[in-house]
Amino acid sequence: MIFTKLDFVLRNATNPNASHPNCCQFLLIARADFRQQFVQLRSSLISENMTEPPLKPVLQKPPGYKELNLAAQPVVRPSARKLILPSPMNQKNKKRRSFCRRCCCFLCFFLLVLIVVVVAAGGVLYLWFEPKLPVFHLQLFRISKLNVTDKSDGSYLNARTLGRIEIKNPNSKLSLNYGDIEIKIAAGEGTQTELGSTILRSFVQSTENKTSLKIETIVSNETVDSGAGRKLISGNRTGELIVNVGAQTKIGYMVNGRRMLPVKIEVTCGGVRLKSLIRGDMPKCSIHLRRWFL
Repeated sequence: MIFTKLDFVLRNATNPNASHPNCCQFLLIARADFRQQFVQLRSSLISENMTEPPLKPVLQKPPGYKELNLAAQPVVRPSARKLILPSPMNQKNKKRRSFCRRCCCFLCFFLLVLIVVVVAAGGVLYLWFEPKLPVFHLQLFRISKLNVTDKSDGSYLNARTLGRIEIKNPNSKLSLNYGDIEIKIAAGEGTQTELGSTILRSFVQSTENKTSLKIETIVSNETVDSGAGRKLISGNRTGELIVNVGAQTKIGYMVNGRRMLPVKIEVTCGGVRLKSLIRGDMPKCSIHLRRWFL
């Protein structure tokens, strides 16, 4: 199309009737050169178009369209965990722990069985022997000497007492073993005045036996309150004096010469008036267990 219009212009220019002949020659030469270059450019474009395939227009896919020919994408699976095998040291430790557990269980079971056996044996022995505590009575008490001396620096007490304690063993199958008996004597109501103390040696008491222990105490130049001294003298004269006798010792049962564990007891014979003892009364003393095992 371009060359057709150009030929038309050039023909009109080369007309013999044209006013500028030189200009027309120049145009013809330029036309020939331009035509040659255009032909070369056209041939190069055609060769390039032949080598490259024509581009197809990209079509938009409708919504919800799925390509069936596409290869299925591989599913990513989590990597498998490596199996950790226990080491020989761990196995040895587990065996050692299981062995320790078994030993502990066996020891606990053995101790439980032993406790049950001991309790059962103790119950059987208790029912068989029927152990009982001894019985104490204050058998006799006298104040053979009682003097209160008033001096410039205070009052002094001089006294001497004599008494007896009767101990009875009520057990028919068990003997009693007594340790050293510590005896303290006091007189008075409220604020008591010490009248001395003594210690009796240990002894063994056979079954169903009664034992009378002699008690003798001495007080020399003991400082007392002047009012308490006068009350002691007045109470001893009228028999209204209250006497308190206390004892501490250890006792243990014996079976066929074999001694059992002793227990500590405290014996109290308190609140007894002197005139009742003079009449021959024998008040019973109370016993308190201080400690089971010593």
